[in-house]
Amino acid sequence: MLALAGDEWTLLVMQQALLGATRYGQFIARLPISNSVLTRRLAVLTEDGLLQRHRYQERPPRDEYLTTPRGRALWPVLVSIWEWERHWVSEHRESLPRMRHLACGADFTPVLTCGECGAPTTSGEVTAAWGPSGGWRRSLPAVKTRRRSEDDRRDSPSGLFPQTMSVLGNRWAFAILVAAFTGTSRFSEFQRVLAAPPASIADRLQTFRDNGILSTADGGPEYRLTPKGSAFLPVLVTALAWAQRSFPAVEGPAVILTHTGPGHAFSPVLRCDGCGDRLTGATVSAVESP
Repeated sequence: MLALAGDEWTLLVMQQALLGATRYGQFIARLPISNSVLTRRLAVLTEDGLLQRHRYQERPPRDEYLTTPRGRALWPVLVSIWEWERHWVSEHRESLPRMRHLACGADFTPVLTCGECGAPTTSGEVTAAWGPSGGWRRSLPAVKTRRRSEDDRRDSPSGLFPQTMSVLGNRWAFAILVAAFTGTSRFSEFQRVLAAPPASIADRLQTFRDNGILSTADGGPEYRLTPKGSAFLPVLVTALAWAQRSFPAVEGPAVILTHTGPGHAFSPVLRCDGCGDRLTGATVSAVESP
């Protein structure tokens, strides 16, 4: 999941695919992306089963890229990222579009709810435990993502999802934030639980402090989630749910989530804050700001 969702170009290509882009020229027209970077991302997304290549013309040969069920299931992660960046992050090169719920016709804010009981759910109301295939050492990828080329770095879209990438774009950052949500708060605890290099932990904790995701009280030793950090919960749980459905382990899930109050299993469901209906990928649309 981190190798895919931790790459900004991948998220942007999938965003446009879910908004209707299928042909190479459409992706080029909609994104500030080079031909070489787009070619590589389409190849990776096809290899990992999020897109399917389809020949629609033989003379000359022309292909289009259609979303698969695995690719279409990514939409809650993108909507959660979109909302968090819109609400909590101001430094975008361009203002992010509004989101419209086509079922009720209104602009909306997604509300995280429990798929079992339907109740709105916030940080502190969900607990996590390792499942049969879980564990920090097993769940963390060996590298942050696929090795990036010079073209990738030169054409980086940095600034479109700037602070989301500070979490998803670094394996230790993601692990630290998950650990913070499960109660880890001191530097020594992060190091013990994650077995991460001290310099990596220090760097990520400082980044989270700079971005207002974690804070320390009066310079004390404990790192606590801020309201902004707590609001990242929908991104974490929708990404986790997508990963466990899309890349299941034979032993069972890596992480088991529980809705603390009722005590039943928690699965994330996004609902429209206006009409209360369950959102679906087909009923979510982007609306450019005037």
